[in-house]
Amino acid sequence: MSTATEILAVPWWRRLALQNYVVYVGFVLVFLFFAITQTQYFLTPNNLANIVIQAAPVTVMAVGMVFVLSAGEIDLSIGSVVALSALVAAVVLRFTDQWVLAAGAGLLIGVLVGLLNAVFVTLVRLPSFLVTLATMGLVAGLARQLTDLQSVPVTNDPFVWLFGGGTLLGLSILIWWTAAAIGVGWMLLRQRRYGAHVLAVGNNSSAARVSGIKVNRVRLMVLVGSATSAALAGLLYAGRLQGARYTLGEADLMTVIAAAIVGGTSLFGGKGSVVGALIGSLLMSMLNNGLVLAGLTVSQQMIARAVIILIAVSFSLRGKKSQ
Repeated sequence: MSTATEILAVPWWRRLALQNYVVYVGFVLVFLFFAITQTQYFLTPNNLANIVIQAAPVTVMAVGMVFVLSAGEIDLSIGSVVALSALVAAVVLRFTDQWVLAAGAGLLIGVLVGLLNAVFVTLVRLPSFLVTLATMGLVAGLARQLTDLQSVPVTNDPFVWLFGGGTLLGLSILIWWTAAAIGVGWMLLRQRRYGAHVLAVGNNSSAARVSGIKVNRVRLMVLVGSATSAALAGLLYAGRLQGARYTLGEADLMTVIAAAIVGGTSLFGGKGSVVGALIGSLLMSMLNNGLVLAGLTVSQQMIARAVIILIAVSFSLRGKKSQ
């Protein structure tokens, strides 16, 4: 056990655990950079609202990813789930025009994919990296097969209003979805026993099992929760874009993982931050928005995101070694 003298002997900047504040410092710096260099367009109310709206699906998925990473697992299938969920909902709408059935069918895709991942992780005892890598390809293939690579329009007014096109109390419905996802995620992680179990499993699964925690149940729940959050993100894309296509979500995996890790969730489990994931997703959205305003290409945006991931993983690794 460390004594008070030993603790005080550690430099103050190391006691602050600076890796916990990277996302907030980065957010402020990126905001100031674009506010100064893109003054004419960046600071307009419409553009700032656009940043939050465009980040909504990523934020929803990032909340699910926080729980997966905190439990010491990973889910690579979320981008494919987005596309399949959106397409299934759009096809159900086309044949029934019932938004409740369409939304239920889309969310069911997430539950089923999450259960499939969980079965192979908990019962077959395969690493979640390999399992979700395989299901990523499987689900992507199903999404392409479902409509033969054709996009499907979404014209049901209640569906469009609820999942992206509506406003409530003067705010976009996507902002309300973002608030709901963050509120539920924060409560589960910080205010409920479930969150403590997730962190315990990610920190040391053997010790968690000895203490009476049902480790496989926790893994099942985080994997189902992650896939379901991706399915919800698919519905949000379909509602906002008023259509579904197999390419939806294909570029989101790196952004979601970056948002979670930059926000303070450890890549190695045992530590997670839902609020940090929100700031991380807004940071990624703001970065994309600012780079577009600056006239940079998609490839240059990808390079910037990759650099952020490298920095985030470096801080996460340092934090783990110092424990």
